[in-house]
Amino acid sequence: MPTTLDDGNLFRVHRDNIPFVRYLGVDGQPTQSLPAWVEDKNRLIGYYTAMVKTRDADRKAIAMQRTGQMGTYPSGLGQEAPGVVYGSLMRKEDVLVPYYRDLSGQLLRGVELSDIYLYWGGDERGCAGVGYGQDLPNCVPIATQAGHAVGIATAFRIRDEQRVVVTTCGDGATSKGDFLEALNLAGTWQLPVVFLVVNNQWAISVPRQIQCGAPTLAQKGAGAGLPCVQVDGNDVVALHEVIGSAIERARSGKGAIVIEAMTYRLGDHTTADDATRYRSHEEVRKGWEEEPVKRLQTYLYERGWWSPEQESALQDEVKKFVQQAVDNYLSTDLPAVSDLFDYHYAQMPIGLRQQLEEMQGGLNDD
Repeated sequence: MPTTLDDGNLFRVHRDNIPFVRYLGVDGQPTQSLPAWVEDKNRLIGYYTAMVKTRDADRKAIAMQRTGQMGTYPSGLGQEAPGVVYGSLMRKEDVLVPYYRDLSGQLLRGVELSDIYLYWGGDERGCAGVGYGQDLPNCVPIATQAGHAVGIATAFRIRDEQRVVVTTCGDGATSKGDFLEALNLAGTWQLPVVFLVVNNQWAISVPRQIQCGAPTLAQKGAGAGLPCVQVDGNDVVALHEVIGSAIERARSGKGAIVIEAMTYRLGDHTTADDATRYRSHEEVRKGWEEEPVKRLQTYLYERGWWSPEQESALQDEVKKFVQQAVDNYLSTDLPAVSDLFDYHYAQMPIGLRQQLEEMQGGLNDD
């Protein structure tokens, strides 16, 4: 676990100067002395392989959408790092309350990739796989998951359980009342919640600079009495330090925290979007220079912890993993027609039952 952060210094309520944490620069070189745990090369290699796996799974999802095999899909290209870190640092008994761009974290929490594909293919059974455990499924409405998170954290506190909720959102969600109300409750009741704002700089077509007048989004926690911190969201070392410390802080009963992870959305908002209409090629090019996968790969190569042979083997392994998930997804039997009518009422009303019988009769006639 993280060892270098001073809880009394970093995790305090900042109203003026929000700390920004970075250890690996955009060139993959250290910007300051690295924490001792970084010498555990297996931890860093694990982060790298998880990001590579996520990126290929993401690429395949877009390809399936483009060929009519999947519905609208929100790519997480460029923001894989926060998820692989919290997904590794959370305990099994903790609860993830995600938003819709959390593929990397969900995979590490045990969700089957085929279930994720199933969900974005329009099949709600993709939310019910055993891999979710007690984690919540994707939340597509903006910021409503923040309220769910504080509700779960309240239950943990009432039961005196040392469990933590990690909830994520994008930069646009921080402008919603749901988010701010959740912060207020978390601060008032000192709930064990980590609010992770993945600031990818664009709320669909609204850029960060006109999304909020505050210098940072992290400082929105100050109004609720919560500690606030910014972190380089493309630097797994910094993310490990900040997220890991925040999770353990919450677990020890010291309350919630707001983390703003600075990253960049390299792709469109979703496959229904065309980002070239509102942002420049130069901006996207700069985003590619700072992305997390190449940054960590560079560091691993320079430490002698990674090689072209290992990279080739990883790429082969990842392709097989993704293809197996695709095969499982595409071979899943369609749900029963009765699912359109079931699960709405404890006892189905007469009118709805008549509609079900009419539909079943029509199918039998065919």
